[in-house]
Amino acid sequence: MDSSGRVLQFDRNAAAVLSPDGNGLLGAHLDEIIPGAREPLLGALKAGRERTTMLAMETASGGTLDAVVTVHPLNGSAPEIAALAVVRVPVPLADRFVDPAVIRRALLDDALPRIGSTLDLEMLARGLMDVLVPHFCNSGGLLLLESHLDADEQPDGPDGPQLRRMAIGFDDDDPAWDATFPTGESVVYPPGTPYAQCVVSGEAVLRALGGDGAAALAADLRRPPVGDLLKGASMLLLPITSAAGVLGFFVCTRTVAHRPFDAYDVEIGMEFANRASIFIESARQYSRERATALTLQRSLLPTGLSAPSPVEVHHRYLPGSRLIEVGGDWYESIALPGARVALVVGDVAGHGVKAAVTMGRLRTAIHTLAGLELPPAEALERLDSLMRTLGEREPHFATCAYVVYDAVSGRCEVASAGHLPPLLAPPGAEPEYLPVPPAPPLGVGGDGPIVSREFTVEDGTLLFLYTDGLVENRARDIDDGLARLRGVFGGGGARSLDDLCQAALDGVYDDEHRDDIAMLVARLARIPADRHATWELPAEPAAVRRARGLVRDRLSRWGLDDLAHPTMLLASELVTNAIQHAGGRIRLRLIREGGLVCEVFDSSDGRPRVRHREDGDMKESGRGLHVVGRLAQRWGVRRTAEGKVVWCEQELPRSRMN
Repeated sequence: MDSSGRVLQFDRNAAAVLSPDGNGLLGAHLDEIIPGAREPLLGALKAGRERTTMLAMETASGGTLDAVVTVHPLNGSAPEIAALAVVRVPVPLADRFVDPAVIRRALLDDALPRIGSTLDLEMLARGLMDVLVPHFCNSGGLLLLESHLDADEQPDGPDGPQLRRMAIGFDDDDPAWDATFPTGESVVYPPGTPYAQCVVSGEAVLRALGGDGAAALAADLRRPPVGDLLKGASMLLLPITSAAGVLGFFVCTRTVAHRPFDAYDVEIGMEFANRASIFIESARQYSRERATALTLQRSLLPTGLSAPSPVEVHHRYLPGSRLIEVGGDWYESIALPGARVALVVGDVAGHGVKAAVTMGRLRTAIHTLAGLELPPAEALERLDSLMRTLGEREPHFATCAYVVYDAVSGRCEVASAGHLPPLLAPPGAEPEYLPVPPAPPLGVGGDGPIVSREFTVEDGTLLFLYTDGLVENRARDIDDGLARLRGVFGGGGARSLDDLCQAALDGVYDDEHRDDIAMLVARLARIPADRHATWELPAEPAAVRRARGLVRDRLSRWGLDDLAHPTMLLASELVTNAIQHAGGRIRLRLIREGGLVCEVFDSSDGRPRVRHREDGDMKESGRGLHVVGRLAQRWGVRRTAEGKVVWCEQELPRSRMN
């Protein structure tokens, strides 16, 4: 254009869009062609720099388009040329498949690199279909072989390979597309159809569905609406391949109102499919590995928690955000003999499969150590030794809080290795974080031993164990998180444990970078006084007879006369063993909780064992424990601060379980 806006030159696209005969542009003024364009022209010439504006313009067919007009001032050897106007208008729907260069750019350059950054297979499928429709076809779908999505799926079923429709796209807003080709459907295409041919050959398949073609395809698929939706359409199937073979295909269709697919479209479509296959394969492998890791982690977490009947325990596990998801947080509640329970929460450093595997090893070790009835501090020292052994090949460390609660005495023993302090909320009092003696995380090592703390709690006291993901994130200081948690449990004695867990998680779900979270809350209470009895006995032979009488009378009061004889025999053997090997005062305790437990406390820390001679006969000194092992359902020994406890448990009759 010259400085007045008179058109001096134009390209054929401008003529096709702005002038019906192609000759009406030369010599015309820009403001006549695009009303309002004179102002940006004059502004660009005056300022000496480009100006851009959006204007409404009429097309040669009488329609109106929103045009982006950019005016560039020109300074050159031709003084009459003053400016260049670039007019950008959307491609008319009827002409969008005409220019191969436009199709190629839309498919391969504009959106594909951005879409390929996602590893979510479903999101990727929807994004790819948004590129194909409307830039390449009017409708289409993406189907992948089930055998590549699910490792347990057979490559070929009895009727042929099974495919899953991941996404569809269409540009006419007709709900029949979704009804006829539902997303997520698993389908087996009959042999001889274009779909089956594409999967078998791994090559592009081009079909014209004119005449009876759409009706025949509808009959093959047993879906009558297909005949109306694809009547007269041009169909192109583009295989998706990788090193694993054919993964699936894109199916693309154009209606009779548009140019049918040709060889050049096949070339562009295959280039798109080849590039898309790289993204699909990456997302497929990621999805499979993620599913494997999640399955492994879920299988390693507890499926059930056990505790004495007066102790109410509730847990909650929240996976990390999609950026993290698989972690090493874990929890345990293990019922122990004598109406006791071990409550444990731990956190393995790091994320992914390695953290989940280490978590599984620690859970197994905790169950073993709990079965050995080691005190919390000693159990954590054994775990620390295990972590150091694992760290010889690859560094590992974890934090852990371990609590043992005795529902007979109301005593708690707590030990921690690098873990956040447990929260204790007594009834009618403010919650407090327990000042547990600090110790390094498991696997790090330290100079001193792990030390535990013992205290007595009131009935109804809440004990809350948690991992750091609950109170710490990138946007919040850990002290603020701990203060918020204390506020949640303030006055929470009457609330349900599920409500408390939900309140503790409020505001955590929306954090896109959250770590996984494990929490364990217990409402502690003693068993009723009429379900246990304790007697002090002297270390003399007459105590054995007294023990039998006390046991017989107590079981009679409990209505357990059927267990009186074996329990009297068990008690006498345990008391006799304590008199012979320990000395000092002896304490006998009967507990009716889950089963019938008989415990004998003494001041010796030596562990009794059943011993045998080389000829296979049992020594005289081990015969008592042999009798205990035969009569009791299980028996064991645990150490106390004053010595040890030897216990045995019998199963209660079903009518007396409660």
